[in-house]
Amino acid sequence: MFKKTPPKMANEANPCPCDIGDKLEYGGLGEEVQIEHIQAYVVNPAESSKRAIIVIQDIYGWQLPNTRYMADLLASNGYIAICPDFFVGKEPWSPSHDWATFQEWLKDRKATNINREVDAVLRYLKEQHGATRIAAVGFCWGGVAVHHLALQYPEIKAGVSVYGIIRDTEDRYQLQSPTLFIFGEKDEVIPLDQVTVLEKKLQEKCFIDFQVKVFPGQTHGFVHRKREDINPSDKLLIQEARLDMLNWLKKYV
Repeated sequence: MFKKTPPKMANEANPCPCDIGDKLEYGGLGEEVQIEHIQAYVVNPAESSKRAIIVIQDIYGWQLPNTRYMADLLASNGYIAICPDFFVGKEPWSPSHDWATFQEWLKDRKATNINREVDAVLRYLKEQHGATRIAAVGFCWGGVAVHHLALQYPEIKAGVSVYGIIRDTEDRYQLQSPTLFIFGEKDEVIPLDQVTVLEKKLQEKCFIDFQVKVFPGQTHGFVHRKREDINPSDKLLIQEARLDMLNWLKKYV
């Protein structure tokens, strides 16, 4: 079940950087485990599998029910799904926080500074679950993290970056893993001109398979933070984006 959470603003001049949207009232099918120095939510598929997906949180943290719902969706499609706490115990963002403080909050929560955590998760998946093919899916902050992994971890067989891109490094187009980028046409966090540049530069510089897809009329967060039955005009596009994610993973993992 979802609960519609109205957009909150710390003040009129400084709104939250992205609306939390339709927050699920959802407990999840998996369990929380300790992996070296971090906690993680893990859900196993109905049948034994050697395929695993690292699900990377948005700014609202690893315990957001919406993200756990997406992990469970992946598990229902035959993958071991794991959503680690990439903030390593630090407080996630809250809609009640002042947007003016966001950059300060972000300083010790960089989506490109997660290698230690990723290494721990990879060890866990291989040693405890026997995973041999591993991919990554991330939303918002986690989309940036997936872009980072696609540049740094060729052993990760595929990535799906959902409304997240690296903007500030010269090598950000040198993908090592096939990556699907999903965006909303009306995303105020990632405007279309940045998406256009990303696709153009990837076409010029990337020798790995990629796809950049923009969904008309959609805003930031639509894939995992919108509830289909109370956004009927968006339902087909939400479902299409999720199916694109699953098809990309099926192709490479």
